[in-house]
Amino acid sequence: MTLIRLPGVREPVRMRDPLPVPTGATAPVSRVAYAAAHVVADPLADRSAGAPAALDWDATLAFRAHLWSLGLGVADAMDTAQRGMGLDWASTRELIRRSGADARSVGGRLACGAGTDQLDFPSVDDGASTRARNERGAQRLRRPRRENGFPSVDDVLHAYEEQVAVVTDAGATVVLMASRALAAAARGPDDYHKVYDAVLGGLRAPAILHWLGPMFDPALAGYWGSTDLDAATDVVVELIESHADVVDGIKISLLDADREIALRRRLPAGVRCYTGDDFDYPALIAGDAAGHSDALLGIFDPIATAAASALRALDSGDRTAYDGILAPTVPLARKCFEAPTYHYKTGIVFLAWLAGHQDHFTMIGAAQSARSVPHLVDLFRLADAAGLLPDPDLAAERMRRLLVVSAGFDG
Repeated sequence: MTLIRLPGVREPVRMRDPLPVPTGATAPVSRVAYAAAHVVADPLADRSAGAPAALDWDATLAFRAHLWSLGLGVADAMDTAQRGMGLDWASTRELIRRSGADARSVGGRLACGAGTDQLDFPSVDDGASTRARNERGAQRLRRPRRENGFPSVDDVLHAYEEQVAVVTDAGATVVLMASRALAAAARGPDDYHKVYDAVLGGLRAPAILHWLGPMFDPALAGYWGSTDLDAATDVVVELIESHADVVDGIKISLLDADREIALRRRLPAGVRCYTGDDFDYPALIAGDAAGHSDALLGIFDPIATAAASALRALDSGDRTAYDGILAPTVPLARKCFEAPTYHYKTGIVFLAWLAGHQDHFTMIGAAQSARSVPHLVDLFRLADAAGLLPDPDLAAERMRRLLVVSAGFDG
């Protein structure tokens, strides 16, 4: 029995036993499920301004092996990996190459983000910026290239093509990530059609589209050419219908379950809806009489054990067991992804450290400082309540050390 004292809690917290780890896990058959994986920073690397991102490759790749061992697919080089928020294109390219080689060696399912971040384009400050500041920046970037030198629609198209080639060469499924540069350069839906028609037309295999809402990245406000979500949905459905043979599915991350359900009911036969809703994923994946969502989720990174067990139960038709496993993870997910949502990556890495998947709580760009100590305490308690800390003694000791260093609290 492991006890720990936490600030704001009168009595010591008695930690629960962890969930059992599925053995002999195979990929689920009733759903396609990807965990969007984080990266492990090298804590001793130079982190001065302008220095490239430095990763602990052994720990980063070991975590992907952990996900594959549970039967989950890995979605790599996406926003969970601090893509465009500290992870530069050179490091991303190497991550895609290494993950591709490891996926081939174990037969693991792998999808990787292809974006446009090799362009000279400002990133979201994932530390101290506010939504208003980012929205002002996005508006400034909407001026034509000839006025300020920012990327044009053609530049965006060529950048996508370069990154698609890297992902394809790695043997991974392409995820066409939402592009900040395109959101800035496009004057309306026609520019989105121009870029996506060309990129999709050049694919060798079906890809996954990616609709990331402004709660995840304020610079993506108005994606698909409109801030009216109904109008934006019409644009993306039209694109998918025009290219259904090369669209595996669309990942939608708007944190709006009703809108996701409405979109998936409009998709052509054979095109998947991948939920990116880290608030309502259990019901969306379980589905209804009209269909279900598959999964491409950042929260599947820290809840991988629970997700794998729940999907196995769903495969066997045991909805009660499925709900019972995932329900305790939802409060953790909602805390991790609470506003400002784009700081969720701090919680993901914190939970990986508590679970023993890495030896430190250091992130690219010092993003470990983006959440408060009370927020991290809540994550600790909720992860424990869901049975997601495989070694309670280790997690408690690490939490104690963090509280002493960060808050001067030693119980």
